[in-house]
Amino acid sequence: MPDRLNDSYYRATAHGWETQRPLDYALDCDVAVIGGGFTGLSAALACAEKGLKVALLEAQTIGFGASGRNGGQLIPGLRWSMREIDAEFGRERAKAIFDLAWGAGARVHDRIVRHDIPCDLKSGHLEAAYKPGHFDDMQREAAFLAREFGWDSVEVVAPSDINTHINGGAYHGGLYDAKGGHFHPLNYALGLAKAALAVGVLIFENTTAQTPVDRAGYVEIAAGAGSLNARHVIIATDNWTGDIAPELGRYTVPIMNYNIATAPLPNADQLLPSDAAVADSRFVLNYFRLSADKRLIFGGGEKYVRRPPADIAGFVRKHMVEVFPSLAQTKIDYAWGGAVGVTMNRLPHMGRKGNVFYAHGFSGHGALVTTVAGEVMAEAVLGTMSQFDVFASLPHSRFPGGKWLARPLATLGLLYYAMRDRL
Repeated sequence: MPDRLNDSYYRATAHGWETQRPLDYALDCDVAVIGGGFTGLSAALACAEKGLKVALLEAQTIGFGASGRNGGQLIPGLRWSMREIDAEFGRERAKAIFDLAWGAGARVHDRIVRHDIPCDLKSGHLEAAYKPGHFDDMQREAAFLAREFGWDSVEVVAPSDINTHINGGAYHGGLYDAKGGHFHPLNYALGLAKAALAVGVLIFENTTAQTPVDRAGYVEIAAGAGSLNARHVIIATDNWTGDIAPELGRYTVPIMNYNIATAPLPNADQLLPSDAAVADSRFVLNYFRLSADKRLIFGGGEKYVRRPPADIAGFVRKHMVEVFPSLAQTKIDYAWGGAVGVTMNRLPHMGRKGNVFYAHGFSGHGALVTTVAGEVMAEAVLGTMSQFDVFASLPHSRFPGGKWLARPLATLGLLYYAMRDRL
């Protein structure tokens, strides 16, 4: 991936990390984790805490993928509303999904506190209504969450009060959730990696893993100049899952997202008075927040081809200026991008094939749920399947069209929904 796609504010402000050596020898372990993002790091850390010998392989560097490039928005739940989940799966399964997905914030907060991870954690998330009808739906969802699941941290923000959180965008009200928030994602990933090293996880960076081969009683992985024999393997590579397990790669398509970070803003607190992270309700949403040093970190628009815009900053700036016209001439210090793995139904895809576990396809809603995914896979490795099965039982379909047509067909569908934003 070109360096300019990773010219991020996060890389520029990352805390110190000693790059780990590549794997260049044969190693036996209990669990091999492939992928050094939130999911893989959480899984490796949780496995080691349970007394297992763990090795983690990362083809690039820790947090190289979406975990180190995302908007840093901590949004409780999944892409589906709880009303949709309840209607589709029934109350018993819905409650289990709720407990895991909506409880993810507490797990992330616990990790940050327990390991003393400095990652600029702040509380508060606002979902801003792009259309009046969206606000009506938000009010119904807030009432349902409080009444049926006891989630009472959500405050309905009337259109007349929206400026308590944001001065811009002409939004039609929204939902403010005090249990949501935002953070520096790369520093969170590096903090998890340091915690994993402290409990004995062997981390190998710049080590590309090949497809795991299930032998009798163990799994063999050729990796870099070395190899691994493991009792269990956890694949946590999200957009690169198809490179490790081609059959799993057909369950997601990559969507390119782009972000910018402005120069520090003297009027930052006027733009976002409550310092909440904000995401609007469009299908192709705008999402933004303030960094610890009062920059606006803004994500907007998306592309369905791998090739980035010639001018990433200019591509995102036009979306930012639609929300905040006063920033038309503001200096952009950083511009970067990356791919989001999206499933057909926008729910995470988790499962097991023999002694190989996997989790991917968080569909742009994974900053919190990935930590849960890693931890429940660690439980499953030791035979406790109940929470893992909550996610593994979610229905999924491959994208139609096979290897060559899946991406174009998915693009047509996504463009249709993006067009509806403009109607």
